[in-house]
Amino acid sequence: MTLVVVHHRVRDFAAWKPVFDAHQDVRQKHGATRHWLYHAPGDGNDVVVAVEMPSPEAARAFMADPSLADAMREAGVEGPPTVHVWQEVEDRTY
Repeated sequence: MTLVVVHHRVRDFAAWKPVFDAHQDVRQKHGATRHWLYHAPGDGNDVVVAVEMPSPEAARAFMADPSLADAMREAGVEGPPTVHVWQEVEDRTY
């Protein structure tokens, strides 16, 4: 499993979320199977998104999709995001 982890600031989470939701078909086209959303305690506009992808290649293809930059701009992402691709090494439940 591969995760694309994106950290960015948005102008307004309530306006950002519907655009994020509408972009789900593009994530799925690139193999995404689920996602997690987080925000900083006390600051709902400081957002982290983690998207599960089948491979690093699928993650890179998704990040290169031109519609991603357009959606981020439309959603009110402020400044360049911080993006990381992580490949799973271990999964353990406690």
